[in-house]
Amino acid sequence: MWLKTFCTLVELGHFTRTAERLHMTQSGVSQHVRKLEQQLGAELLVREAKRFHLSDAGERLYRESQSVLQSLVDLQQVAEDSAYEGRVRVMSPGSVGLKLYPKLLQLQQRYPGLVIDYRFAPNAEVEKAMQASTLDVGFMTARSTLADIACTEVATEALQLVTPAHIEQPDWATLQALGFIDHPDGSHHANLLLSANYPEFQHIKWLEHKGFSNQIGMILEPVSMGLGFTVLPEHAVEAFAEVEKIRVQPLPTPVNETLYLCVHRHRSLARRMQTVIDEAMSWL
Repeated sequence: MWLKTFCTLVELGHFTRTAERLHMTQSGVSQHVRKLEQQLGAELLVREAKRFHLSDAGERLYRESQSVLQSLVDLQQVAEDSAYEGRVRVMSPGSVGLKLYPKLLQLQQRYPGLVIDYRFAPNAEVEKAMQASTLDVGFMTARSTLADIACTEVATEALQLVTPAHIEQPDWATLQALGFIDHPDGSHHANLLLSANYPEFQHIKWLEHKGFSNQIGMILEPVSMGLGFTVLPEHAVEAFAEVEKIRVQPLPTPVNETLYLCVHRHRSLARRMQTVIDEAMSWL
C-alpha cells in the first residue's frame, strides 16, 4: 500500500490529488511516504515548501516499482478467479477434439479474456499430462487407472468401419485384402469393433498394415484413395470432407466408445475451467 501511494503521488505530482484518487487524507499520503522512507532508510522526496521532486533513490524506486505493482495486479486477478478470463489447457483424442475445439473457440469469441489451449493426443498422453499437472481438463476414451486422476463418464461415440467407397458389405477376406490404415488409437478401436463383428478376427496385428497417420484429419485420406480400411469414432468420420470417396459400413453389432471427463483429483477447479467443462458438456 505504501508503494502504491508513493507511485500515485509521483504520477500526479500533488498530495491533495493523490489523496482524492486513493480516497485518503492528505496527511495519510504523507504518512505512507514517511513510512516507506523509514523502511528503506533513504529520502525519496526532496520537499520545497508545497512542492517536491524525487531524490535519486526516489527515481530508482519509482522505476523498479512498476513491475512490482503489475505483479500485484496479476496476483489479484488470480485470487479473483474469474469464470471468463485466463488460460485453460484442454487435451483429448482427435475425434473428440474435432467436435469440441471449434465450439470452445466460439466460447473464446464470446469471452476474449478466456484463452483456449487445446491439444490433440491419444489416451496415454492425456493421462500422462494430467498426472504431471500440465493439463487442466482432459477427455479420454478409457478410464484412467491412476489414483490421482478422477474420471467421469460423460458420453458415448459410435465406432465405425470405414472402407473405400467402392467396397460393399466387406467380408473378412475383403478386409484382409485391403489392409489396415493405422492411427494412434487404431489398435484399440479395431480390436473393439472387429472382434464384435468378425468371428475370424483375433488381433489387429494379424492384418497387414498399409499405412499410419497421427493427424486425425488425414487418417481417412489413404482410405479414400483405396489404399486400405480403418476404424474411427463417428466424429472423425463426419469431419472428413470427401465423403463421396469413403463408405461407412453397417455392421450387425454396433460398438460405442465411452468418453470420460478427467481432472486431477487433488487440484481444485478454477471457475474458468468449470466454464470450459460446462460448454463442452453442452455439446457432448
